[in-house]
Amino acid sequence: MFFDAHVHLQAPELAPYWPEVARDLEAMGLMCAVVNGTEEADWPAVAALADRYEWVLPSYGLHPWLAARRSPRWLENLVVRLDEEATLGRRHAIGEIGLDRWRRPFDAADQQDVFLSQLALGTARNLPVSIHGLKAWGPLDELLHRAPVPARGFLLHAYTGPASMVPRLARRGAYFSFNGRFLDPRFLQAMDTFRHVPHDRLLIETDAPSMRPPASHVSHPLPTAADGHAPNHPANLAAVYPALANLLNLSETTLRTLIKANFERFFGPPPGPPRRNIPERDELPRQPVEPAA
Repeated sequence: MFFDAHVHLQAPELAPYWPEVARDLEAMGLMCAVVNGTEEADWPAVAALADRYEWVLPSYGLHPWLAARRSPRWLENLVVRLDEEATLGRRHAIGEIGLDRWRRPFDAADQQDVFLSQLALGTARNLPVSIHGLKAWGPLDELLHRAPVPARGFLLHAYTGPASMVPRLARRGAYFSFNGRFLDPRFLQAMDTFRHVPHDRLLIETDAPSMRPPASHVSHPLPTAADGHAPNHPANLAAVYPALANLLNLSETTLRTLIKANFERFFGPPPGPPRRNIPERDELPRQPVEPAA
């Protein structure tokens, strides 16, 4: 029973390895992966993956890194996409959305407007919302306590904010997803923070092809690209579960049961089987999408 709360399976970095990636995920017993879109250009690829693989839960959103290249009708297009999923009767989510003060230059006011528009849409429909925050946890905390949020709560993906903020955010409805990258000794603070996350608010993610775990926890390596970057195989999730169980002083069985219950409480049961004819992999839309952390 493995559940990936945040991943980008549609990313171009994974495209050359898709047959083996899909086989590895199914062989390891993946129950569900929440595949997050990042802009209008990659939403069709997310939908196509959900059509083909019953374990894909599609999520659509405008990432703060890519907000500047949105179309004038981006919000209408997002509503159309969500309406299509609702018509299919398929579980779906909003994300990846959020704020980012790390990648420069950035337009803080524009990011906030885009984020709040998507959060309001998720709140009105009570959809799961996956939220990105880099160097922006203070502004996010303020907005999440000022604006309405979905009744089911929201996910702070790859949470790297301070431990002191966890109780306040948890009371507001936050879930916190642990990323395998945090097992790197350079992220000792993040590891310590997750010792303070309430067990009923804990999820696990890969963010693949980004945020590759340290070599000691890479169970499924992928070739290093010409730029020297090795993509994160989403099946590395299997190595993160026992590592997190050890960090929290839990048995792996207990952690798996816990993550399953939290995932299904927040996202709902895993998606059902595909509901329409699906294209072959080489027919899936392939847009040049910048990977999002």
